[in-house]
Amino acid sequence: MIKRTSSEHINSILKQNTNWNILDIGCGYTAHSNATIICDVQNLADYYPDKKFIQLTEKKLPFKDNQFDFVISSHVIEHVEDVSFLISELERISKKGYIELPTKLEDNLVFENKTNHLWHMDFDDVNNKLIITKKTQILEPILTVSSIQKLHKDFRKSLVLELMWQDKIDYQIQTDDKKQINKISIFQLFRKYISKRIRMLFS
Repeated sequence: MIKRTSSEHINSILKQNTNWNILDIGCGYTAHSNATIICDVQNLADYYPDKKFIQLTEKKLPFKDNQFDFVISSHVIEHVEDVSFLISELERISKKGYIELPTKLEDNLVFENKTNHLWHMDFDDVNNKLIITKKTQILEPILTVSSIQKLHKDFRKSLVLELMWQDKIDYQIQTDDKKQINKISIFQLFRKYISKRIRMLFS
């Protein structure tokens, strides 16, 4: 089961369960404060002196089955080529967790995402299912990671998918090679905006 949630709700759950064994995987320098173990491809042991840190060196996660009460995966899945294997590994090492992902809109707006992300993410609210498609650039990016994060406060629901899962991560990888992509030019949109503003000034 997987469903929409919020980071506030997740924080509340974790604060109420301080005895849980919690893994934060692929978090870089932004590990959750309630995580008991941190895992990343980078060696960040010195950055987390008060936490147990494990560097990820292989595709298979270095943990036992059901080792964790909760696993956090924030902005990780969209980077991974074998997304099905990663999802199965998350299900193997824990019975529940939190997944945070960029929406297709955010993915298109951010410069770094153009080359670093492999997948677009969406959520089917009718069937409670994560929908994964190969990334296609529809908009030319105009924002940096730090810039988009400033927009999260007011536009988070439009930019970020926040999902909680238990027992199973229901997902579907969709492929539609025949679908025609109509790219949108930011320059053309900006030109129309300027033109509209000029007309408003003289109307």
